[in-house]
Amino acid sequence: MPSHKQRKADKVGTLIIIGGHEDREGKREILKEVAGRVGKGKLVVTTVASEEPEESFEDYRKIFQDLGLKGVTHLNVNQRADADSEENGKLLQDARGLFFTGGDQLRITSLIGETHMETHIHNLFESGGVICGTSAGASVMCETMMIESEGGESHRIGRLRMAPGLGLIRDVVIDQHFAERGRMGRLLGAVAQNPRVLGIGLDEDTAIVVEELCYFTVLGEGAVYVVDGSCITHSNIAEEAEDHILSLYDVKLHVLSEGDTFDLKERRPLNAHQQDAGTNLENSATIPEIENPQETPATDG
Repeated sequence: MPSHKQRKADKVGTLIIIGGHEDREGKREILKEVAGRVGKGKLVVTTVASEEPEESFEDYRKIFQDLGLKGVTHLNVNQRADADSEENGKLLQDARGLFFTGGDQLRITSLIGETHMETHIHNLFESGGVICGTSAGASVMCETMMIESEGGESHRIGRLRMAPGLGLIRDVVIDQHFAERGRMGRLLGAVAQNPRVLGIGLDEDTAIVVEELCYFTVLGEGAVYVVDGSCITHSNIAEEAEDHILSLYDVKLHVLSEGDTFDLKERRPLNAHQQDAGTNLENSATIPEIENPQETPATDG
């Protein structure tokens, strides 16, 4: 079977990336979105990240069946051999969606990285499927993921460990339980290590729905924080000792709430584009009126 790294997708599906502790008893807005995207197809729930896989699966099985899904299947991986098994591969071949539960993101990559299962996951995504993940299952979506760092304080240069993720979405690094665990410092630290990537922090019960790897829309009760380091003018991350506090100048921050949409290519909220256009219209409206507007030279609007 060819590696997903050797293939170029003609079409990609949807990513639903959740900051953890999504509402499971009330409106269940995020899980309803997952169910709606899967529709009449099969949803595979993988508990590879969890230390209590059976309990975790049963919780989600009941919820998704209550939300109308008929086919909810468990994919558990306890060792790397499970990720290469033909039986588990068949579970994904006819699936419409895959849902990663929370737990430890390093368990996900260490158990399924460079296996047939990882290839099946990329095949599902590249054929238009829906890939979802909450908490650890959110962090693993990236090409590079955070696996360890203290939150709730200013970031110290040497206290962030990162590792390869599944690479479903590139040029971003994702953190979860964001405001609740005070993780702004470590997200800044991740962006400082490579300002090419966007840092995305997701509050609990909050998700981004990523379409075509081009833009995402915010869903849920909390906020999404986007850290853009492309215009950083100074960083001390390569100059100071590991226990030194990180310094960054000219970092751009966007804070988004439900319904906001962000353009991943332009690195701008889509409604900001609209506001920019509106500003141009307002500026043009300040030109004094003349008696015969047909004789007015054309402008750029």
